[in-house]
Amino acid sequence: MELWPCAAAALLGLLLLVRLSRAAEFYAKVGLYCALCFAMSAAASLVCLLRHGGRTVENMSIISRCVRSFKYLYGLRFEVREQHRLREARPCVIVSNHQSILDMMGLMEVLPERCVQIAKRELLFLGPVGLIMYLGGVFFINRQRSSTARTVMAELGERMVRENVPIVPVVYSSFSSFYDTKKKLFISGTVTVQVLEAIPTLGLTDADVPALVDTCHRAMRTTFLHISKNPQENGATEGPGVQPAQ
Repeated sequence: MELWPCAAAALLGLLLLVRLSRAAEFYAKVGLYCALCFAMSAAASLVCLLRHGGRTVENMSIISRCVRSFKYLYGLRFEVREQHRLREARPCVIVSNHQSILDMMGLMEVLPERCVQIAKRELLFLGPVGLIMYLGGVFFINRQRSSTARTVMAELGERMVRENVPIVPVVYSSFSSFYDTKKKLFISGTVTVQVLEAIPTLGLTDADVPALVDTCHRAMRTTFLHISKNPQENGATEGPGVQPAQ
């Protein structure tokens, strides 16, 4: 029983530290976010196994609902513009800019049904997080073995040509006004999510890939600068990074 006063005092001290120190509050929120990801992944994995019996893209709808609930805890709001461009009934490849560990929440806000994602292989070994991604039908690329990565991307490229699959860029505004690792800032805020017009790939060949990449990057960078409050703080001089989402 003598331990309870010490535990209560320690907890009170921790709460006081979090309230008084921005760095302590930042690390506490990031730690909670990571803990939520692991806990949600474990619970969602069980639901996915019971509902669909194993690995299928149908599980992604379950994952999406779970991840979207995080925003309420952290006071985040996502303002999605032109989302109808992702609802058109045709296959497409989605590319989005990468900023931080919060990207996952933004992605789930616009994720279409039956969306197959591509991720680095290292994530497969993150315990329940890797398991839920596997159950959601995510394709994992081993970046240390370029031949494997090229094979996966080549198959994607062949499908784009075969099915006339356009590229749909999705741009998230800068997080720096509410989330900044250097300043140890993590508060509530609003993210603007802009879905750009589809970039057609019909009739293109391998020789057109550099120009296609440049067109996509320039469109995303221009949009990023336009919709962000403090783009200079997020490496806007080089433009946003791009990662495949579908």
